[in-house]
Amino acid sequence: MTEQPGTRCGFVSVIGLPNAGKSTLVNALVCSKVSIVSRKVQTTRTRILGILTKGTAQIALVDTPGLFAPKRALERAMVRTAVSGMEEGDLILHIVDVSKKNAFKDNAAIREMLKDKAPAVLVLNKIDIFAKHQLLELTAQMNAAFPYKDTFMISAMKGSGVEDIRTYLAANLPEGAWLFPEDQMSDVPMRMLAAEITREKVFEQLHEELPYAIFVETEAWEEFENKSIKINQTIFVERETQKAIVLGKGGSRIKEIGTAAREELKKILETDIHLKIHVNVLEKWTERTAYFSRMGLDSGA
Repeated sequence: MTEQPGTRCGFVSVIGLPNAGKSTLVNALVCSKVSIVSRKVQTTRTRILGILTKGTAQIALVDTPGLFAPKRALERAMVRTAVSGMEEGDLILHIVDVSKKNAFKDNAAIREMLKDKAPAVLVLNKIDIFAKHQLLELTAQMNAAFPYKDTFMISAMKGSGVEDIRTYLAANLPEGAWLFPEDQMSDVPMRMLAAEITREKVFEQLHEELPYAIFVETEAWEEFENKSIKINQTIFVERETQKAIVLGKGGSRIKEIGTAAREELKKILETDIHLKIHVNVLEKWTERTAYFSRMGLDSGA
């Protein structure tokens, strides 16, 4: 959309094992929340596009679900989405959590997947909690096993090394006109982002109690003349027992979730938010591929 001499634009696929720090890095690079973060693995389910500009370069970051061995229909759809996201990249960032005991071995399957793909850059994350001599050993192992174009060592949570990656991406994407408006930070519809924010707050509140079998839909979105927004959402669970957990005694838990989601959305949208959340049971939805496209997943159809 913007064409000027020296303009660069391209897609960067951000891949890695679950909980490697992909979404944290994407948010840090964009300097805004475009992808939710949770202590739970496999939090990112769909392909999220974060957009940033650096000088005359526009960088489109594709945050993908973690790559793992899927067992259920929902997990298979997540992996298909991650693999298709990898195919989009002009460059690939392979994020590795160096704090994991078997980081080299556990990432072997991803190294194999990277063959015949776009140039891949190794990003060693969480270096602040890893001994320096071990970090150098892992770096040597990873680069001996696969011809990475370059290697970065960062702490996405603390922001260390993030600016170096921005600068690198801006210089290494192909020349071309920008594809998005200069002030756009994501291609995620606000209705979907609002649903993701609420799902994040459910995980924060119920980290130990609730399985992954939830999804959130924004069912109504109304904007008023005073710029305030009214949002109606539904949290879907698989069983009545899960519904009771989300609601909490006397509705106390859902109120806390709603308050946390509303405050976060208020910061992001910079306006007053009126949020109403319902909880419904949708039995065995994780095995019903018809629902996956509603979350932006590749249903395999």
